[in-house]
Amino acid sequence: MVKLGNDWDEILADEWQKPYYLALREFLKEEYKTHTVYPDMYDIFNALKWTSFADCRVCIIGQDPYHEPGQAHGLCFSVREPTPLPPSLKNIYAELESDLGIPPAKTGELTAWAKQGVLLLNNTLTVRRGAAASHKDKGWEQFTDRIISELNKKETPVIFLLWGSPARKKCEKITNPIHKKLISPHPSPLSAYRGFFGCRHFSRCNELLENAGLPPIDWRIEK
Repeated sequence: MVKLGNDWDEILADEWQKPYYLALREFLKEEYKTHTVYPDMYDIFNALKWTSFADCRVCIIGQDPYHEPGQAHGLCFSVREPTPLPPSLKNIYAELESDLGIPPAKTGELTAWAKQGVLLLNNTLTVRRGAAASHKDKGWEQFTDRIISELNKKETPVIFLLWGSPARKKCEKITNPIHKKLISPHPSPLSAYRGFFGCRHFSRCNELLENAGLPPIDWRIEK
């Protein structure tokens, strides 16, 4: 049984015993035993640990964790110091500067966002070293679908930032009209120029929050 330390424990209490999750768990036990897998097994659920259901007002959905050493720690797009900024995060910071005039941070750790109610959720929560999408279709998509379905039930608005095609597929789970969806290509260098740059999701997200009577996100990483 996974313990998250907040209201997600009760919300997801039945998920850990479902056949798909038990199969995923066995797969992960073997993967962690025989390969290098990211993030560290104790960091897999950090997004849910850092951002409770009650506090969540923004959800950024990525693809799978970074797959190189020292990068992934359970929050999508985030890396701990002193890890150099990955290209996707550099592009996120570039759009943030273009949109809101916030200079790029030197650190890549995005816990300042998570503490404000930004759920930093990947579509799949683990990956084998050096092998992007290696844990695709193993069960994580069903698990993260459940997260989105629960957020869809919230009676207060959640703004979903859906970056890339795996995130876009989550749209069908977001049916409650009080929630809003902002969709763009992934910030990867392979796709950022196809519409991520110039999407202005950060200012648009804050505008939607304020229109709903909710406080905006302070997107600065370094105060």
